[in-house]
Amino acid sequence: MADFSNVIDPVKLDRMAQVAIKVGLQLQPGQDLVLTSSIAALPLTRRIVEEAYKAGAGLVIPLFSDDEITLARFRYGSDASFDRAAAWLPEGMAKAFSQNAARLAVRGDNPSLLAGQDPEKVARANKANSTAYQPALEKITGFDINWTILAYPEVEWARQVFPGETDEEAVRKLADAIFAASRVDNEDPVEAWRQHNALLAKRTQWLNGHRFQSLHFKGPGTDLKLGLAEGHEWMGGASVAKNGITCNPNIPTEEVFTTPHALRVSGHVSSTKPLSYQGTLIDDISVRFEDGRIVEASASKGADVLGKVLDTDEGARRLGEVALVPHSSPISKSGILFYNTLFDENASCHIALGQCYSKCFVGGDKLTADEIAVRGGNKSLIHIDWMIGSDKVDIDGIRDDGSIEPVMRAGEWA
Repeated sequence: MADFSNVIDPVKLDRMAQVAIKVGLQLQPGQDLVLTSSIAALPLTRRIVEEAYKAGAGLVIPLFSDDEITLARFRYGSDASFDRAAAWLPEGMAKAFSQNAARLAVRGDNPSLLAGQDPEKVARANKANSTAYQPALEKITGFDINWTILAYPEVEWARQVFPGETDEEAVRKLADAIFAASRVDNEDPVEAWRQHNALLAKRTQWLNGHRFQSLHFKGPGTDLKLGLAEGHEWMGGASVAKNGITCNPNIPTEEVFTTPHALRVSGHVSSTKPLSYQGTLIDDISVRFEDGRIVEASASKGADVLGKVLDTDEGARRLGEVALVPHSSPISKSGILFYNTLFDENASCHIALGQCYSKCFVGGDKLTADEIAVRGGNKSLIHIDWMIGSDKVDIDGIRDDGSIEPVMRAGEWA
């Protein structure tokens, strides 16, 4: 594996590790940390582990993946193996979370890793993994613990974002873009995040003050009426987990988000950016909703995988999240298509198929799963964000009495 870490600014890499622990997690003394990363991201992962122990971490438990090892399974694994996953691993992670371990993921996946593999096997493996991961996912989507995700510029990913550049230059450019989006190009990135979180908090307060019943998205290929769950609560930036620790689940983040009503979405909507899902690129998504459920779906690329995703379970065809992001966000203004949802979702308003966040309800930390479902919260094995916003999309908020309030015009806050 070629190593291009020498072209990445070590000072900013150190800051990234500090942001991961001090902002993303606010890791507490004595708290354990379950950390997943690819082998290629070791230069950042090692720094994160160092920062974690400096912050007083109990144990840091690293779990690593590797692209070539993943591909070996698809090339040589037995057919029956694609319906299996090591359930004991996420069960162990869930047990760690129940004992207050924090969760951190370092992402840098090759967006096209599985593009040349059998889509049937990809879909089966994804479903098996999603099913097995459910015990851990419930702890994360329920915000039981402090968790965060951030990125590292792996070379295969960099090649796709900056085609035509040398590997060294592509990695350097992607690193700089990640650092800028993650606010670690500031001398004091922790203070920069404090100010940014305050701005996102103002947006959530405004939305929560209006108590909209639904949102209406209108733009090219989109005319979508999206009901909001009963007792929904908008969130964004820093969030207090059920364990009392404030965390930033995504580094970077530009969104404010809440829970749609799983049964009250109607109309049609088109994606405005490609979705990179489990190594497959899904582009030009177009779907139609009736009574909250997707009844028609198409895509110009990755349609087979999209279809399999939608058939994961009943909740996979319904929404678990809606998020608002201004078109003028730093990630959007960069003009870079990252082929990575962590970044591309922060350049555009988006919706998510599948599992809702119980945290996005007033008093959500005290609601049972049945109470969340009664309020319109969706349940699924998956949670997949895809982008529907642009500078051509308008959004209105609709109150219970039918009155309308502009929320966004031409992709900007009204």
